[in-house]
Amino acid sequence: MFGALLAAEGTDRALLESVAREFSPRIEICGPRQITLDLSGLTRLFGDARTIAQELRRTAADRGLRVRVAVAGTRTAARLFVHHRAGITVIDAGTEADMLASLPLSLLPTITNDPNDPNDLLFTLRRWGLRTLGEFAALPSDAVAARLGQAGVAWQCCARGEDARPLVPAAPEERFEQTLDLEWPIDGLEPLSFVLGRLMEPLSAHLERRDRGAAVLHVRLYLVTRALHQRSLQLPAPMRDARALRTLALLDLESHPPDAAIDRVTVAVDPTPGRVVQFSLLTRPLPSPEQLSTLTARLAALMGEGRCGSPVPVDSWRPGAFAMKPFAPRDASVRNDTPRHRDTEDIPSSKNLGPAVPRSVGGADVAANPVVALRRFRLPIPARVRVENGRPIRVVIDRHGFGGGGVQVAAGPWRMSGAWWDPQAWDRDEWDVVLADGLTYRLFHQRLSAEARSAKAGWFVEGIVD
Repeated sequence: MFGALLAAEGTDRALLESVAREFSPRIEICGPRQITLDLSGLTRLFGDARTIAQELRRTAADRGLRVRVAVAGTRTAARLFVHHRAGITVIDAGTEADMLASLPLSLLPTITNDPNDPNDLLFTLRRWGLRTLGEFAALPSDAVAARLGQAGVAWQCCARGEDARPLVPAAPEERFEQTLDLEWPIDGLEPLSFVLGRLMEPLSAHLERRDRGAAVLHVRLYLVTRALHQRSLQLPAPMRDARALRTLALLDLESHPPDAAIDRVTVAVDPTPGRVVQFSLLTRPLPSPEQLSTLTARLAALMGEGRCGSPVPVDSWRPGAFAMKPFAPRDASVRNDTPRHRDTEDIPSSKNLGPAVPRSVGGADVAANPVVALRRFRLPIPARVRVENGRPIRVVIDRHGFGGGGVQVAAGPWRMSGAWWDPQAWDRDEWDVVLADGLTYRLFHQRLSAEARSAKAGWFVEGIVD
């Protein structure tokens, strides 16, 4: 059993939808003023079909709405009758075709979603001498399909009161939002944490009931100065843990505090389908997204934004250039067979290194097919270098664990420069030198202006050639 509501002109659709949802959770919005309801099972609550229709109209009248109500065994019949008759219309199930036979053909364009001009098809039917739905329904379906195509067949099904498809329920627009008006303004994160905890608990419960997770967390603070302080956090994974959401909001507000006291707090989330996790029996599970998000947020609050994450290479010739992206580890079950690049490894001391094998010193290769890698230091080590005739002859490294001394063999310089238009431009000479300790070091000398050299030491040890 289906019902159809048709409201008067100028009716608010949201108000009409709220009336329909009070009776049935399965409703379909057919237009700005028309809604179809699935009334199956309501006879136990209200009684027969006419009683249900009367209750629908009475509830709408209490909201200030003037509506037409039609109840029938099919959605199509209910929609046709609600357009044709005012008040309440009830059609017994199984008699839809007989009751529709006397209705005019002009009702069909009101319920069909034909992308073509429906007036052309209606004009054709009238040229055939048809005036009622019963006359059109009595025609052979094969002949209608041959002359009018699929649009004509769909119209004939509507004329017979048949449903071409099942009812498609409209999902209600849920707002995952909590607001609290404070009796007294608060100032500081400590009292705000209690308010956020009070708001996060019902919000988390709402997300859990709907099997949703928060993708974006919005915190809106209404200040006593009538200003709005708003922050939005992109969460790395859907989550609904109230404590984790509160901690993330507090850490973000610690870095971006409001300018005045707060008298109203609103917390909202952008929902997304809940996270489904399948753990492996053979590998150790990764920490939960809530734990990772809280840890990275604490590190970002301590070190500053953009200083925590995972390094990624950038399209640049600048030595050691990289960018930071949010830390998002892959699943442990996904194996990466590509070996690590040894250029990115840091070493605390030269005691952990084996004997150095320079690739090319003095123009002669040590091996026919050498394997050479530069173990680059994360931060280049300042050094004091003595130069004669433009070549380094002695290197002193003021750091424990590193040797120094006279230069046995030196190869270079290799000059590198780039990004002259950028304040972070580089212009330097690189040398590979073998010192008295038997190790091969990569040195570079900044070839900048006098002002830049005054701010940056001239010589650095970039790494050890292995």
